Amino acid sequence: MIPHDVWAEIDLTSISYNVRQIKSLLSAETRLLAAVKANAYGHGLLEVTGQVLSAGADALGVARISEAIEIREGGFDAPILIFGHTPAAVVSRLIDYDLTQALWSYETAGILSDAARARNTKVKVHINIDTGMGRLGILPCDLTRPYEPGHILSDAVKMVEAVCGLPGIEPEGIYTHFAASDEPDKTSALRQFAIFSEFIERLKRKGIEFKIRHAANSAAIIDMPETHLDMVRAGISIYGYYPSRSVDTRKISLRPALTLKSRIIHLKKVGAGFKVSYGGTGETDRPTIIATVSVGYADGYSRRLSSKGKMMIGNCLVPVIGRVCMDQTMLNVGDVPGVRVGDDVVVLGSQNNLPIAVDEIANILNTISYEVLTSIAHRVPREYLR
Repeated sequence: MIPHDVWAEIDLTSISYNVRQIKSLLSAETRLLAAVKANAYGHGLLEVTGQVLSAGADALGVARISEAIEIREGGFDAPILIFGHTPAAVVSRLIDYDLTQALWSYETAGILSDAARARNTKVKVHINIDTGMGRLGILPCDLTRPYEPGHILSDAVKMVEAVCGLPGIEPEGIYTHFAASDEPDKTSALRQFAIFSEFIERLKRKGIEFKIRHAANSAAIIDMPETHLDMVRAGISIYGYYPSRSVDTRKISLRPALTLKSRIIHLKKVGAGFKVSYGGTGETDRPTIIATVSVGYADGYSRRLSSKGKMMIGNCLVPVIGRVCMDQTMLNVGDVPGVRVGDDVVVLGSQNNLPIAVDEIANILNTISYEVLTSIAHRVPREYLR
């Protein structure tokens, strides 16, 4: 095995702990779908899949059919819902691998129907209703106007009726996605849920019912129990992070599972006025020691952390000096006693309230933890702690 100078440690026991914490908020009848898209938010698709299923997740959510096929070929037979678009050229693989497809247009439903009929079988679908996300989904009403009961569009109801009536289509589920359930004011999310609920009721009056209705994401799982329905979809919370600082963190405790580490590969003693990295943007204000660490923006450590980020060596927080390079970053380690080449460096991790915590790095970058985690490159090996 080739030793590495940058790696991500994934604590699988923390993943299991988080699943159990999430399930503690659910009724016994409510299923849990674990979102494992984007390489399980950077944590490793197959390893996390096995862990969440053994911890009690009932289904898996992915963005692309390639992710679903990888899970199936990894030996897992749990239900998998593909939220993204599946190209017409590969819809037969939905049947080959027993996959469930999200659906938001009659045209796509027709393609799926034809593929299923050709194989004398059915394709399971979950119909996406756009109640305010503005991304994918069937529009149930005019979302530019204030919501009032009774304003559901009959054309939307007819479209769902038509989809459900197609041969080869098994309409197992219906769902929506909240755009702002992680904000303190739940007015928008509650409006979306009211629209979704009325739309489902209109379909029910037409004799159309679904086995699995779902709306709640991580924030709504925590803050909006009335939205749990038949299934919830947990994403960022599976990996140990709250979706925002606005959710009620008292309801469950979560443990971040990932720590990104590197090593010092070079040290140099320098004087005051020494310039560091591209453009000479880093400059020492006194004699010190500069450490070069084997992690850069090609590994997922953002260039926007140049002269802003911090890393940890032992118990010492040390600043990034100069621009982050593609494969290396420099640190000012003059205050670290006994620092040596080969010392481990925590690049980002689970240390809450420290500048190396994922949420804190996200704040520096004016982004969210989701982006920080999913930016960790494929070339960074994952090591699993069990």
